[in-house]
Amino acid sequence: MPENTSATVEDSVAAPVTKTEGGKSGKGKEAKPERVASMWSDAWRDLRRNPVFLISAAMILFLLVMSAVPQLFTSADPFAKGFCDLSHSVEEPSAAHWFGFDVQGCDIYTRAVYGTRNSIIVGVLTSVLVTLVGGALGMIAGLRGGLLDSLVSRFTEIWFAIPTMLGGLLVLAMLGSGNVVTVSLIMAVLGWPQLFRIMRGGVITNKHNDYVVAAKALGASGWRIAMRHVLPNSLAAVIVMTTINLGVYISAEAAFSYLGIGVQSPNISWGLMISDGQDRFLSSPHMVLFPSLFLSITVLAFIMLGEAVRDALDPKLR
Repeated sequence: MPENTSATVEDSVAAPVTKTEGGKSGKGKEAKPERVASMWSDAWRDLRRNPVFLISAAMILFLLVMSAVPQLFTSADPFAKGFCDLSHSVEEPSAAHWFGFDVQGCDIYTRAVYGTRNSIIVGVLTSVLVTLVGGALGMIAGLRGGLLDSLVSRFTEIWFAIPTMLGGLLVLAMLGSGNVVTVSLIMAVLGWPQLFRIMRGGVITNKHNDYVVAAKALGASGWRIAMRHVLPNSLAAVIVMTTINLGVYISAEAAFSYLGIGVQSPNISWGLMISDGQDRFLSSPHMVLFPSLFLSITVLAFIMLGEAVRDALDPKLR
């Protein structure tokens, strides 16, 4: 059967049913079409009613605005000459300077606000790279199967033997120092196998479902089946894991910077700020407390968002 016939039949099956007044077709005043239920529409409806999702989304939106336009939250520029003044070294928080000063006499609040940008960039960039690489390979391996699937799966199992954090520490230590792009690339190279396995499992499960078999019988092409039927129904677990991993990658970047092999000065990182203040934690805890608070809130927001999305997309929890 030709492809255009397949599309017509598929679209006609999915088309909304229109009811008329009195239940008779073509007579009386037409009513609004019935809502066509789908996993994504049901999930969005559940998310809008979930306070955990609303709170976490508001927190993440706030952090995104802070990372994009830090000037809205502070008038100072941490990269400007004269920003740090040793006469204010280790001063405690006050009404004029909410978070106090660090050892170099730099305002901690301003540095913490500007540090949001690097953390968000690392989390988003790493998640995008991991999802693209792992998702694409998982999609191809799951659809093709056979020898290709076996080869890619065996290679992925070998790659899984390298712990992400330990491997990142080793590579960054050999490089001597890193930046936002370097840290993101290293974590993406080491982290893609997890998304590969999730996507591959979803594709293998969905490609044998009845609606895929029916689409094949109607003459739909392999590309149409993959993009319209298999991929959308395999994305739920990938989206959940990607959202949760955003917080994991942000905390990993902070750990690398804390150890001195991640983001380096004059760039700003919460992990680097924590490292600078650790020696004076007992006498000046504010130097560690406030960067740690920024980091914890950011990671918590993404984890909460991921759990809310998981609950909405998991049919077993409905």
